Amino acid sequence: MKLPHHWTLCALLATGSLSGCDLLFESKPSDPLLSKEAIATRAAPQELIFEGQLGGESMFLLVHDCEVYRVDRREGGGVQWTSVLAPEFYPFWTVCQRQSLTIQPKLLTVTLGRQAVGAGGCCASGGTYTSVDGRNWKKR
Repeated sequence: MKLPHHWTLCALLATGSLSGCDLLFESKPSDPLLSKEAIATRAAPQELIFEGQLGGESMFLLVHDCEVYRVDRREGGGVQWTSVLAPEFYPFWTVCQRQSLTIQPKLLTVTLGRQAVGAGGCCASGGTYTSVDGRNWKKR
């Protein structure tokens, strides 16, 4: 028995629409050591990590892809990131062009710079920020 063309087309469209479901539902790895955050934390260069006392509190901060994250260690070796500083929104695609972290007594200085894709120079968004507690940041 031949199916009408519109049924064949419907079946193809339904199958095609299901192929993108894995993009909508992100699966977490069962091993917390294999999460993208855990891998990036291990691979981060020392100059982009702060671990110590800041504002009277123990703090673990990491600069990654022009954003500053507070890192909380979890049981089993996993980590959880919470964003504490990111450059202002820019309406077009950008790439992280520069990032640094400097530690002075009781003061943390972070420089973030995102460059617009296809544009020369730096930076479409970002700047230099300081914090005494790792939570509140002032742009210089």
